[in-house]
Amino acid sequence: MTGKPTPEERIARLEQMLGPLEDPANPTGQEALLDADARSEVLPALEKVLDACTWNAELVPEELGGRLSRMDVLGRVLRPVFRRDASAGFGYGLNCFFAAAPVFSRGSDEQRTAVARILLDGGRVALVRQELAHGNNLLRGELTMTPRDAAAGGGYLLTGSKSVVVNASRADGLVVFARMAGDEQRRYSMLLLDRRHLPPGRLVPLARQTTSGMPGAEFGGVRAQDCPVPESALVGQPGDGYELSLRSSLVVRGLIPSVLLSAADTALRTVARCALRPRHGRSMLDVRHSRAVLAGAFLDLLMSDCLALVATRALHLLPGQSSAVAAAAAYVAPKILAESMDALAAVLGERSFAEEGDYRMFRKQVRDMPVTSLGHAGSAGRQVTLLPQLPFFARNSWFADAEAPAALFRPHEGLPPLDLVEPALLADADPLAATLVAGTDALEADPAGPATLRFLARAHTAELAELREAFRAVPPGDRRALADPHCFSLADRYALLLAGAACLGVWRAARDGAGGFLADPAWPTAALYRLGRRLGLALPDRPAEAEERMLSELLSRTTAPRSYDLYATDLARWES
Repeated sequence: MTGKPTPEERIARLEQMLGPLEDPANPTGQEALLDADARSEVLPALEKVLDACTWNAELVPEELGGRLSRMDVLGRVLRPVFRRDASAGFGYGLNCFFAAAPVFSRGSDEQRTAVARILLDGGRVALVRQELAHGNNLLRGELTMTPRDAAAGGGYLLTGSKSVVVNASRADGLVVFARMAGDEQRRYSMLLLDRRHLPPGRLVPLARQTTSGMPGAEFGGVRAQDCPVPESALVGQPGDGYELSLRSSLVVRGLIPSVLLSAADTALRTVARCALRPRHGRSMLDVRHSRAVLAGAFLDLLMSDCLALVATRALHLLPGQSSAVAAAAAYVAPKILAESMDALAAVLGERSFAEEGDYRMFRKQVRDMPVTSLGHAGSAGRQVTLLPQLPFFARNSWFADAEAPAALFRPHEGLPPLDLVEPALLADADPLAATLVAGTDALEADPAGPATLRFLARAHTAELAELREAFRAVPPGDRRALADPHCFSLADRYALLLAGAACLGVWRAARDGAGGFLADPAWPTAALYRLGRRLGLALPDRPAEAEERMLSELLSRTTAPRSYDLYATDLARWES
């Protein structure tokens, strides 16, 4: 390998260093991971591999000495770790990026450099979140900051406690959302603290919490006892905390489907391998329902990756229109993948409770997925991001905007430089919905094209037209109407339509470009049919041939082995 390694080379190197998951002799394999999980630990051998790869450099922008230049690549680099252990992927990587993102986007040069240095030196950065009215245990409790007189040293005094902070005791850097004492608007500010430079005894760790999901991750806590922090710790301006939180969420939301689908990859692979091993003379593949569940789960991974692709690439190509795409991606993927995991568990039956390694691994992955996506609080936040934008889209964008550029849907095509400041909180257009309309028009104009896909695209576009009428009826600025449960259900439907639009866009880009599996109309046909069932649309007969094509591709990638996403990446092979 000469010169700077490509993303594909970095991903391949990490995958090979981690080794085959199913190899019992592999120090970072399934058996070792499960033993560490039973002890509520992250496997030390896994962290050693990540240290050797300087994996933290993937989280740091190139201009600060790291390797981060493309958000879609960051999502892919996280996958080999989440495919094995969410506790390691979340604690070592993703949560550090959650904490660092607002500093990288809005911090001073000194603050950005300080966070980059911590990560590049192999350290951790932790996020101390604000409290939400409807949050879970991860979001309860908060810290308060009080200005100090110049005579007392200036800066702020920090008080309060947060009972659950990921990496609470391991992190050198803390990014703290603190409520401003005495502020009538109850605003938050953001502070960047280096705990190594704080007075002893003023910021103390709290006991580690026991969690049912991701037990290996350290969910500790912190208590601030009149902890003095300098004025230079303030990120942005006083009261900017909420906006900084919203803006950083635009950047990180596209990573949620990326890491979830890699955890689901391992769970699905467990069931697919089981299907390839006959039991008592019968195979799971002899049962039509089991075949449909396997094919459907594979489709849900592909759909999730389409959403991950457009959400991350939109940050580069369409930063002014990326907020709705990112929220929809982070909202839909956890829901459809959870449904798939439930269906796979039902197919496994009593074996899903077995103690053999494969089945324990299945349970571990399924158990950890809701924690990775932040559960209900994360889901509600994404809906709230979507809802205020939909009446605007209905009046100004749907059936009027130009479609998204083809580059949005091409996984291997280059991208403009990443600017973490550019993404807008509210989109001024909806190019992904326009892609659904344009894709339908293109199919309608090609009578020789795939007829079932044409019908399904038309049905999805008709649903968008119905949503347009529903949201046009919402009075401009009427927040009470948007809080109605009916509007939330309409937002659900819109998010599913964007998933279909993303699939259609990826298929059209592949058909006009590199070809291969992604250019086959079978997968978008099966995907739009599956989404149409979730939407309750009037549908044609089940596309059995397309679904069988999905099952064939799934089994091929199981034996190869290759990943179940858009990239079909080679995985470490065990020669038993």
